[in-house]
Amino acid sequence: MNVAEKLESLVREGVNVDVFALENESHMHSGPATESHFKLALVSSDFDAMPKVRRHQKVYGLVAELMQNPIHALALHLYTPDEWQSLQGLVPASPNCKGGGK
Repeated sequence: MNVAEKLESLVREGVNVDVFALENESHMHSGPATESHFKLALVSSDFDAMPKVRRHQKVYGLVAELMQNPIHALALHLYTPDEWQSLQGLVPASPNCKGGGK
């Protein structure tokens, strides 16, 4: 199982998922790792009435075993179904890498 599949499995075990959109952004960063930088857009009714900080804590807790190694960076965009609908399913673009040689 690759890193992306493991990440998805861990998240789905701990959250009721309406939308799961994972993007491997490792190619945008320096270094040889091919599965180290990810962006996750996640929509769940579990996030209703949950502050944004608590949502992040929940998801980071679910994937803790992957953080630092092999995952170096995980950008989270976590929404309730109503928030997702108001955004029309648009996920913010990631900034350009400012480190290394890229």
